[in-house]
Amino acid sequence: MRYPDINRLKFYGWVGLAYLVLSSFGDLVSHTDTFSGRLVNQIWRALFITAANIVFFEYTLPFVRQHWKKVFAPLAALGGQFLLFSFGMYAWRAIGIQLYIWTPYTTYEKFLDGVCDQFSSNVFSLFFFAIIRHVYDYIQLRQTAQQLRIEKQEAELNYLKSQTNPHFLFNTLNNIYALSKDKSDLTPESILRLSKILRFMLYEAGGAYIAIEKELKIIGDYIALEQLRYDDSLRVNFNYDVEDMRQALPPLLLIPLVENAFKHGAAETRRQPFVDIHLSVRERHLAFFVKNSTEEPAGEERVKENIGLSNLRRQLELLYTDYQLSVHQSDHQFTATLKINLASHV
Repeated sequence: MRYPDINRLKFYGWVGLAYLVLSSFGDLVSHTDTFSGRLVNQIWRALFITAANIVFFEYTLPFVRQHWKKVFAPLAALGGQFLLFSFGMYAWRAIGIQLYIWTPYTTYEKFLDGVCDQFSSNVFSLFFFAIIRHVYDYIQLRQTAQQLRIEKQEAELNYLKSQTNPHFLFNTLNNIYALSKDKSDLTPESILRLSKILRFMLYEAGGAYIAIEKELKIIGDYIALEQLRYDDSLRVNFNYDVEDMRQALPPLLLIPLVENAFKHGAAETRRQPFVDIHLSVRERHLAFFVKNSTEEPAGEERVKENIGLSNLRRQLELLYTDYQLSVHQSDHQFTATLKINLASHV
């Protein structure tokens, strides 16, 4: 036999209190002169009714549902509940009279008249408890489903981040490897810049949000790290127009587009490689444009997205309800456009 938890018992207590207030209001209107005595009666009655409804909804009803295929057992359970609501309430009233708690404003000539009267009034309480309990359970179910949905989205979002961050680091390490292989004097500086990026990812990118100012700083560090691999032939243009640098943004959300521009664009361009990056944030609307050179000519086939772009698209689905991410391939040029209504965060 299971027992209802403390929160469930509190719920029934509050419903019983609501029933008491509703019943007492009727006495206040109809029997002003004897209201105090009738209020005591109603309190005594509400104690029994609350307990009887707990028995019905937490024990009798689940038992009937579980053994509905057995004819005798459900009928016996419902019969016992009927006796509790009728003879049990009448007995509770008699106990109250003996203890000088209940004032008998109504007398019954026959025993069954009293039993029927008590049962008829208890039927109302059954419907009262049932309606409130149904609404309460529905709200609880909605809240539980919402919580499960949030937890599922958070788990998926964390998984996507766990994929994106190592992918980002591996690409950066490959850049440093290329410098060290050429025995470049820039290798120590590239390691220093990588340490700054690692420090950011370890200590500042773990939360749900960071200021746009910090996101711009990490983008700038990454661009500087990438530029070490190239000579003066690479043209990089990075500018931004942000009205409030303290606005919140999920950490490393913009990095995949920047990384994609270098790895799949400038790094594969043999003549006049370039990367143009522009960020604008006005009235909570973010617009991020990344354009880079590419050796691939324009084709009719759909642009194939790598893991960085695919993960970014899924993260946007989980984080915002109003956004647009588009990529476009033209002759020797690749453009990625990201627009987000920052106020539409889920």
